[in-house]
Amino acid sequence: MLKSTTCIAAALTTLIATSAIADGELNLYSSRHYDTDERLYSDFEEATGIQINRIEGKADELIARMEAEGANSPADVMLTVDTSRLARAKNAGLLQAIDSEVLEERIPANLQDADDEWFGFSQRGRIIFYNKDNVTNPPATYADLAKPEYKGKICIRSSANVYNQTLLASIITHEGADAAKTWAEAIVDNMAREPQGGDTDQLRGLVSGECDIAVSNTYYFVRSIRKDVKGLSSEREKIGWVFPNQDSYGAHMNLSGAGVAANAPNKENAILFLEYLASDQAQQYFSAGNDEFPAVEGVELAETVKTLGDFKADEVNLSEVATNLPEAQKIFNEVGWK
Repeated sequence: MLKSTTCIAAALTTLIATSAIADGELNLYSSRHYDTDERLYSDFEEATGIQINRIEGKADELIARMEAEGANSPADVMLTVDTSRLARAKNAGLLQAIDSEVLEERIPANLQDADDEWFGFSQRGRIIFYNKDNVTNPPATYADLAKPEYKGKICIRSSANVYNQTLLASIITHEGADAAKTWAEAIVDNMAREPQGGDTDQLRGLVSGECDIAVSNTYYFVRSIRKDVKGLSSEREKIGWVFPNQDSYGAHMNLSGAGVAANAPNKENAILFLEYLASDQAQQYFSAGNDEFPAVEGVELAETVKTLGDFKADEVNLSEVATNLPEAQKIFNEVGWK
């Protein structure tokens, strides 16, 4: 259960003690574009004396760059969003296995790559939102979204979106490819409009009346509580939410994670940085700064995130889900999910 609890003992003190003699630099390739991550970097630099050199861009661009750089790549760490991109980097041979007792102890097994090439550090629930004025019986499960009664009511992103790719891959993992294809066909039939925009646009669709039900990651909604989001915050009270599959395997969680680059010139510093991301302090930044759920159990949630309430999260092994990503894309193509 993801919930607010008393923080477990902070790991940052241990990090500082073990890194007292560390120096040099860390070359970070990051597709996370959140201003609040600045505290992650500055606190790590202050604690360790290691300078972080950042190269930022879209995940696919960074993967292509690392491939082109080959053995001469200066990248030490790749930090990105979603299991699909972490798997893509691994499958391209851009990451390496590492041995870290800290990460093995702190990060739940289902949020780790089977070969220890990447680790998850924060999560976002991919859940169901609905217009409370128009929907009195919202879907309780992902399967319910496929019911005929919701025909013409659903807003959801395109099949090119990595969050949807991982969601469908998780359905394949739980239910099998045939059931996943049947579900995807029904979702296409139930769409209120062709897929367009990001998750915030799906939520805005609930406010504008373009749709009655939307699928979105939780942090897009929660940030409309923390700050003004045009076309959403002022009408947010109209929106209700459901954490799906609470009587079965739980709500699907998208991942933000990182791995050590295959040719990392500063490997030890890279491992130290990943261990820092698993500390209580860094984990709290993910929640307080970007409205995400920490990967480490027991870390205090931001007040905004607490408003969503307690829920059961899907604990499926995301390394296994990653193996079903090609099948998910095949299904999207076959059912005409644009």
